[in-house]
Amino acid sequence: MLVSIVIPALNEARCISDTLIALQEQTGPFEIIVVDGGSEDDTPLISSKYATVITSERGRANQMNAGAEAAKGEILLFLHADTRIPENALERIRESVSQRNYEAGIFRLRFDRETCLLRLYSFCTRYKQPRFCFGDRAMFVKKDVFKRVNGFSSIPIFEDLDLSIRLHRRGRFLFRPEYVTTAARRFEEKGPLRQQLLNTFLWLRYTFGTSPTKLAKYYKYKPPCEEPESANTLSSGT
Repeated sequence: MLVSIVIPALNEARCISDTLIALQEQTGPFEIIVVDGGSEDDTPLISSKYATVITSERGRANQMNAGAEAAKGEILLFLHADTRIPENALERIRESVSQRNYEAGIFRLRFDRETCLLRLYSFCTRYKQPRFCFGDRAMFVKKDVFKRVNGFSSIPIFEDLDLSIRLHRRGRFLFRPEYVTTAARRFEEKGPLRQQLLNTFLWLRYTFGTSPTKLAKYYKYKPPCEEPESANTLSSGT
């Protein structure tokens, strides 16, 4: 089964090549689609060496929907530009869908740096809870199911949780035990405690019904590998 790996990107020139190079070690048929949201650096040029590059309106939900629309695969894997999937991850995804009859799923998460707080964050991804299914955990879904649930909602933040909850309700959602590894730079720049307090504040307000549009103003996000002097607002689940 062909797996389409969809990577939304914005000014990720400093780190996206590492992610794309690592993906070349995966086995079985796959394609990589990088969806650029208007980068002002060399992200499209670097990505074009390893992937098909398309452009779309900025915002992860918009970019991932555009990537899904362009994808040729029967399975979609949504991956952040600074996240590494485990060895043979694509084979495990194919097995989950074709042999075990799951429609969608997600991996556990760990970081490329070690602190007590980040280890705790990682530990919490063991729980089979769709409200913990943030985008940096590499969500996968059958393309026909993705279309059936109308893809990602066009909201500026928590589009990942919104989709995971809708997929989980269908009853064929798999929490895989393997870990993906994502960059911890955002936690290092703001401080792990400060960043996690912000994440928790936003998550609680979203869980109890606050509009994602209202919450987005609190979440000023810059790509994890961007120079510190530059900042952009980009939708994200964490």
